[in-house]
Amino acid sequence: MISNQQALRNIAIVAHVDHGKTTLVDALLGQSGIFRDNEAVPTCVMDSNDLERERGITILSKNTAVIYNDTRINIVDTPGHADFGGEVERVLGMVDGCLLIVDANEGPMPQTRFVLKKALEQGLRPIVFVNKIDRARVEPETAVDKVLDLFLELGADDDQCDFPYLFGSGLGGFAKPDMQTESENMKPLFDAIIRHVPPPIGDQTKPLQLQITSLDYSDFLGRIIIGRVHNGVIRSGQRASLIKESGKLKQGRISKLMGFEGLQRIDIEEAYAGNIVAVSGFDDVNIGETIACPDEPKALPLIKVDEPTLQMTFVVNDSPFAGKEGKFVTSRQLRERLFKELLTNVALRVEETDSPDRFAVCGRGELHLGILIETMRREGYEFQVSQPQVIFRTIEDTLCEPLETLVLDVPEISVGTCIEKLGSRRSEMQNMINTNDGRTQLEFLIPSRGLIGFRGEFIRATRGEGIMSHSFFEYRPMVGEFESRRNGVLISFEEGVSTFYALKNAEDRGQFFIEPGTKVYKGMIIGEHNRQQDLEINICKSKQLTNMRSAGAEELDTLQSPIDITLERALEYIGPGEMLEVTPESIRLRKMPSKKYNKR
Repeated sequence: MISNQQALRNIAIVAHVDHGKTTLVDALLGQSGIFRDNEAVPTCVMDSNDLERERGITILSKNTAVIYNDTRINIVDTPGHADFGGEVERVLGMVDGCLLIVDANEGPMPQTRFVLKKALEQGLRPIVFVNKIDRARVEPETAVDKVLDLFLELGADDDQCDFPYLFGSGLGGFAKPDMQTESENMKPLFDAIIRHVPPPIGDQTKPLQLQITSLDYSDFLGRIIIGRVHNGVIRSGQRASLIKESGKLKQGRISKLMGFEGLQRIDIEEAYAGNIVAVSGFDDVNIGETIACPDEPKALPLIKVDEPTLQMTFVVNDSPFAGKEGKFVTSRQLRERLFKELLTNVALRVEETDSPDRFAVCGRGELHLGILIETMRREGYEFQVSQPQVIFRTIEDTLCEPLETLVLDVPEISVGTCIEKLGSRRSEMQNMINTNDGRTQLEFLIPSRGLIGFRGEFIRATRGEGIMSHSFFEYRPMVGEFESRRNGVLISFEEGVSTFYALKNAEDRGQFFIEPGTKVYKGMIIGEHNRQQDLEINICKSKQLTNMRSAGAEELDTLQSPIDITLERALEYIGPGEMLEVTPESIRLRKMPSKKYNKR
């Protein structure tokens, strides 16, 4: 591990989701020489999680390090979606600079505002990289002007507003200081990082202070702590004190010390102030706590993150199909898994309720909670969740609710419909920009509860051609109630197996979520009614067999394709008095059995 602080740089890469952070890291790693010439380098190497690869987003921050001109550059790839802002906030405390990536066509977007605001609050001076300039109809210089406007809007100081910027393409693997210069590699970006990111501040002669910013787990080493050495020197095998959030001290020993090199962790003997390392030897640890010198223990300020804005209830599955598809189904198993998540998911809150089978889980948004639900079902858990609800706060004796910045990119023909739908959800339009390609960008402030269930309406209103993104803005006094216009649902009248005959006969009642041969139970939601009220129907009855041949027997009868209910769509669709049953094999919507419905 390099001891000379002048030969070390710590930088985080931040951006709006899908603006190319992880692809840019791929290019930096590929050109840094850490891979052998004959080694196959995968794309999105930093997205190791299956869900990250499937969805094309970064969920957990990742650490890597490269050597450029005898300088070690520690790189942290952060999530771009505001739902994982807890990851962004805590890793910014590890670095001394950040690289802000902006799409050359889209310019700053809602999450750009979010991640930039966090970086400016940390006092960082970002380097701006205008990405994807090799695409058609891009306006890179305009993107830089928009970024400057955003800096000013967020209250950046004069030094921060005088930010360095480059143009390039992570996918193309090149960077350049201006649009006129030709470039075939990332050397200009490496040089800008060395020039503009200051070396880490820290005193190697002071007592040890290391702040825990991320956690991992190994079957061989147990809990692994990742953090930055703020002061002093840390050595493998040394005694150390863990300063808990409460101020209580726990004594231990650094059983293993690791540094980062490329995509690997390497064993090291010691690390000096400014370095980012991984440590094992302490089990009962939380993010934000400090590992310190046992003779002079002094805690670093705790990491503060924005509080959750959305809450759901996780419940033990009690449907008629309970226990048939999951491996972990009891309340004890559910509780242990949720509280285990708290060890690494800093933006999550889990609270026990008056029922041992129910847990209140609070997160930063539907995606944040949806990723947790999807991860648990893949691990074999079976449970139910309620409709997401926003978290209200009382500020100066006034009931307040979270507001979000919502940006829509839609075809011009859909503008009126989107404005009308958002108007009924108490939104306020902030801006409207017409582009040259027949599209319009709309910006709104909207209560978080106005976004619940909106995505489905938005997709239908824009025929799948709209782009929607949002991020938390602030808490404001609660606005009035607004009307939810979701149609009623079709509910199974009995337990059994759905038949083609029954579904065909009820096709005029609405759209189905299931197909023939699906196992159903009484109270299970099987489709959306084309009217406002709920309706119970029997979709298990079969056609009576006779020896008479129908006149239309030769005609091929077909059903409309069912609506594909994914986890995300189900979380947005679910309403009051309904639950989402989640198992490793199935996603089912159900009505709670306390209400009477119309029957057919």
